[in-house]
Amino acid sequence: MDIQVIIDNLPLYFKGLWTTIILVASSLGIGLCLAIPIALLATAKKKWISFLPKAYIYFFRGTPLLVQMYMIYHGMGQFEIIHDSFLWTIFKEAYACALIAFALNTAGYTGEILRGTIEQTLFGEIEAAKACGMSVPMIYRRIILPSTFRRALPAYGNEVIFMLHGSALAGVITIVDLFGAAKIVNSRSFVPFESFITAGLFYLCLTFLIVWGFKRAEHHFHAYLRPREN
Repeated sequence: MDIQVIIDNLPLYFKGLWTTIILVASSLGIGLCLAIPIALLATAKKKWISFLPKAYIYFFRGTPLLVQMYMIYHGMGQFEIIHDSFLWTIFKEAYACALIAFALNTAGYTGEILRGTIEQTLFGEIEAAKACGMSVPMIYRRIILPSTFRRALPAYGNEVIFMLHGSALAGVITIVDLFGAAKIVNSRSFVPFESFITAGLFYLCLTFLIVWGFKRAEHHFHAYLRPREN
């Protein structure tokens, strides 16, 4: 192994690491903001209300992320109404297209996670809230949503990790993230093993930090489930 090549290109890897962190964090933040109303609408009893959010979830969970990103990055430019409008300033940028694709994709997966946990809320908790005189918005704000977020933590932790790994696709559309940095190093020095194993180690470290963070969050928010110590 040629370690010196990796050492010489560490600044490029750290630049790609920062790009990956910002892209993933931004996508997850936007996606979560979209997922909450999607999940709430998907749990509506009236089918004409729940149809569209369920269709959204089905589409983004049923198609590959790479296809979605290509549709946005390569596909939007073929529509004159977009090409000739202010929207083209967004869709012509690779970073903006990747951010939109990742945010929409994680919104679909997160929306399904939240939909499932909302529907699993114990009926007795809701009845108790109604007995206390809470309105429907207050029940959602104080009972359903807090309980949903606590129970969704393990599944959402997996989604964050999947989103981190999926972000490697950003390197396919010229963004210099971790994967993009590895491609550049490989093209310069022709050392594919060293180039990509280094990127893999960075991803491994980020995954470890995410797992550790969610474990700590679960330990904190699930404290009421642990038996009391005498």
